[in-house]
Amino acid sequence: MLDWGEKLKQTVQGTELSEDEKMHAIQQVEKWQENIHQLFKEGQDEAYQDRMLDLRAAGENLITEIQSSSSRESVPYGKHKLPPLPYAYDALEPYISEQIMWLHHTKHHQSYVDGLNKAEEALYTGKKGKEPIKHWLREQAFNGSGHYLHTIFWDNMTPNSKKKPSGSLLKQIEKDFGSWNSFKALFTKVAESVEGNGWAVLLWSPRSGKLAIQSFEKHQLFQVPDTIPLLVLDVWEHAYYLQHYNDKASYIKNWWNVVNWDNVNERFNKAKNLKWQLF
Repeated sequence: MLDWGEKLKQTVQGTELSEDEKMHAIQQVEKWQENIHQLFKEGQDEAYQDRMLDLRAAGENLITEIQSSSSRESVPYGKHKLPPLPYAYDALEPYISEQIMWLHHTKHHQSYVDGLNKAEEALYTGKKGKEPIKHWLREQAFNGSGHYLHTIFWDNMTPNSKKKPSGSLLKQIEKDFGSWNSFKALFTKVAESVEGNGWAVLLWSPRSGKLAIQSFEKHQLFQVPDTIPLLVLDVWEHAYYLQHYNDKASYIKNWWNVVNWDNVNERFNKAKNLKWQLF
């Protein structure tokens, strides 16, 4: 599979993708190769075959993504794919363990992708089955929100965190929350306040021209319409329990060390381009 990865990178160079798209695709392949190297390094154990199958599926997803990225304008109903993790599974250690990242990405996130695809097929392609439409609307809301939030979550983290925002995002944080420390304290408090399963989210509100912080329950409850998530923190127990048990506060404290502020700033700058009349 490692040789296959090298051939795929060569194929990418010969496509009509833009240079930025080629660079992104090659980075995804290299991260996939890192995961293969890591698996070989660890040797065979009880989970070896399952993880090898997961990596093979991830490689197949990479091919599909690269083949369609230059021309695809939308995802067909029921055809969502698990996005590749933008770093190796152990890259965020010691702050988030390899075991958690692997299970979180390949099992939990994959289940939301599968659930969203089933809901869309039922709602939009005629494969409704016996369940009432309310069932599929709930499934679309829960699994769709889970898929999209996790997709943001992976990119919101990096092993090379700058530990603090800068540029236009930092200026907006200081304007809206008074200071970086005030924002960090409030976001942490919101994350700790989530009861059961949910998220802490930094939002941009085009209607107010301000940042806001909100907690989501499960994935889809208590969202604020007409806002754009910039930074999301998963505080479901599966995101930390194997490493921190019931100590959610320690998980949140560790997470601040892997925030990808370049990604958050990029999302903020794009979000600010959406102009609504202020009310």
